[in-house]
Amino acid sequence: MAATTHTVTNQPPPLVGYDVFANDPALTEGITRYIAAERLDEVREELGTLGKAAGSAHAQRWAEQADRHPPVLRTHDRFGHRIDEVEFHPAWHRLLGHAVTSGLTGAWSRPDGHVRRTAGFIVWTQAEAGHGCPVSMTHAAVPALRAEPELAAEWEPLLTSPVYEQGLRPVAEKGGALAGMAMTEKQGGSDVRANTTRAEPLAAPGEYVLTGHKWFCSAPMSDAFLVLAQAPGGTSRPKAGGGLTCFLLPRVLPDGTRNAFRIQRLKDKLGNRSNASAEVEFDGRSWARRVGEEGRGVATIIEMVAATRLDCVSASAAVMRQAVTQAVHHSAHREAFGGRLIDKPLMRNVLADLALESEAATTLALRLAAGYDGGTERDRHFLRLAVPAAKYWVTKRCTPMVAEALECLGGNGYVEESGLPRLLREAPLNSIWEGAGNVQALDVLRALRREPEALNAFLTEVGAARGADHRLDRAIKGMLTELADLEGIEARARRLVERMALVLQGSLLVRHAPPEVSDAFCASRLGGDAGAAFGTLPHTLDLAAVVERARPVVDC
Repeated sequence: MAATTHTVTNQPPPLVGYDVFANDPALTEGITRYIAAERLDEVREELGTLGKAAGSAHAQRWAEQADRHPPVLRTHDRFGHRIDEVEFHPAWHRLLGHAVTSGLTGAWSRPDGHVRRTAGFIVWTQAEAGHGCPVSMTHAAVPALRAEPELAAEWEPLLTSPVYEQGLRPVAEKGGALAGMAMTEKQGGSDVRANTTRAEPLAAPGEYVLTGHKWFCSAPMSDAFLVLAQAPGGTSRPKAGGGLTCFLLPRVLPDGTRNAFRIQRLKDKLGNRSNASAEVEFDGRSWARRVGEEGRGVATIIEMVAATRLDCVSASAAVMRQAVTQAVHHSAHREAFGGRLIDKPLMRNVLADLALESEAATTLALRLAAGYDGGTERDRHFLRLAVPAAKYWVTKRCTPMVAEALECLGGNGYVEESGLPRLLREAPLNSIWEGAGNVQALDVLRALRREPEALNAFLTEVGAARGADHRLDRAIKGMLTELADLEGIEARARRLVERMALVLQGSLLVRHAPPEVSDAFCASRLGGDAGAAFGTLPHTLDLAAVVERARPVVDC
């Protein structure tokens, strides 16, 4: 007699074979809003192709394999020669290669480049987030290198190339290159001015050797790294003021020999396990080239930091979107207590609340990207405040939001095969990378004190929606009251930055999202009509419409 105990019932079908881009209204509508009309069809096709790949079975298989087989450090070859190489599973290379060939490192010289890249980054990160680190670092290295035109001319074409070539060899022999970053030292952390790595000048202009230790080096398999080190100063060299300076350190020297770049160990991280983060040593023979002026290291590398902070926002938006997609899909097919979960009023409330958080994050990320494409002084001033405020708030919301989405799947979500545990481990990363919450909040205060034009640009942006929603108007007024009171402002910095981010998100949604979305956001996030947990939205809102907007459609 055949056993019947293993009949599978009441389980959702796999969420596979769907277009990640086309199923995200916040993305598709944002592309229409920001991409020039003459390029819109081209960009839609580009992102649709990427979206189908991100939702495919093979991308899901790559993601699982890359996470289950983390990178391995090989310090020496079989003969005892130092090689300092990081070995990755083939799935990692497939994910990273697809990102590069899809143009996710090539935003700076393409029309509408940042919006189309940010949208693509959000789409492809939903396949697997770990490989996004070298994608982000490579993209973000370009503006920093432009401080040294000769270096930019040599490296920018390689960093923005759609060619992915793994392995270490002279970059002159490669069709594309990757960049990493090494700023953080164990005694300083985010206080990079405490760095003790030393740079000694060589006879050739702009060439140095470095000695020191970096506690966190991102993407250590890359072709080159932007590094901060202390230059000695002196008057015998042009642009020689001494102090913290930015350098480009290649892994392979022009003659084909390996640069002195000692990988001491790989970090054993909570999440982001497919990606390598390392501790590295420079031993006094580590050859590097100066980027920008001596003593201007922070000012030079901050362009890279700003770009990676935007990617922290975008990556968090991607993780949030994938989490809510999984939760809505599960709830649409799972039955309990006499009906589908998605039709239960309380579950619908939870799903709608998650969908609001996700859409607000995506909408804000695209607006920041559009600011980069705009390139005006007003855009620059707006981004100076909006990027750290968004980085602070969106990345902070990611972890509780993903945890709630996992709970929607119950015990099924707690099992590795669901993919939700990987998302939950990934969720805190972007709040820590490129400056944790306090660093972002203090950076907002620094901009408020030093750049009054930044506040004017920010207020102009949020003011574009004034009069459209009374709760938004009241929140703007409250934010202005906070800004006017400088007493104890540092201790209140998180509160202020949270308000700024929420007001900015509310303004964008009121202008661009459907009424049911903006109404629910303003009621709960700005009007105070919600509890501290997800799923506490006012029951009078059109929650069914919000949930349906977030529901993925699988191609049959």
